[in-house]
Amino acid sequence: MQWPALAEQGYRWPAEWEPHRATWFSWPHNALTWPGRLARVEDAFVAMVRALEGRERVCINVVDDEMAERVRVRLRAGGVASDAPELHLIPTDDAWVRDHGPLWVVRDTAADRERLVLDFVFDAWGRKYPPWDRDDAVPRRMAARLGLRRHRIETVLEGGSIDGNGGGLLLTTESCLLHRNRGSRTREALEEMLHAVLGVEQVLWLSGVVEGDDTDGHVDDLARFVA
Repeated sequence: MQWPALAEQGYRWPAEWEPHRATWFSWPHNALTWPGRLARVEDAFVAMVRALEGRERVCINVVDDEMAERVRVRLRAGGVASDAPELHLIPTDDAWVRDHGPLWVVRDTAADRERLVLDFVFDAWGRKYPPWDRDDAVPRRMAARLGLRRHRIETVLEGGSIDGNGGGLLLTTESCLLHRNRGSRTREALEEMLHAVLGVEQVLWLSGVVEGDDTDGHVDDLARFVA
């Protein structure tokens, strides 16, 4: 398969600790994910928004206008003092924006840092939890809202399944990326794709997996880069 040669064009995948413009959430609403606990989960999301208030831009995906109003009420009741959090009508199936949201690559120019949205296939961790069509559409809708260019990458890849140091080194797990439920693919083919679209120079493959993990072993179960 031919991948867009984004690394050759100067794009790279930045590390999480690099300066960024916003934090995005998908507001939790799927009661099947949180049986009897949805209100407590919303409390946790309110606390995260409150911690970010006044420090950086906060964007929240909501399903519809009714949910938007309910989220505003929850935020105010939880101590978020302003209406600064931006609510975007981007419907989702679930709340895992780290996995169903876009990956971003950047290219530094003389004038600015250019951003590009990468839209990988999302299928609910190997087609485990249908439906997932709204989640799979989140990167496309976010790119449209932000007025950014987007590349659709026709391979399954969740954001939480990889971790990068911003300098070409990537951590991942064999148990997730090479799992048969993510499609028929080889380590070599994945490394070729990661190099072409993210600018990865070396992939560190970890073999462990946490028992009972629905993601088949996302790398943050085991290790992360910390600047």
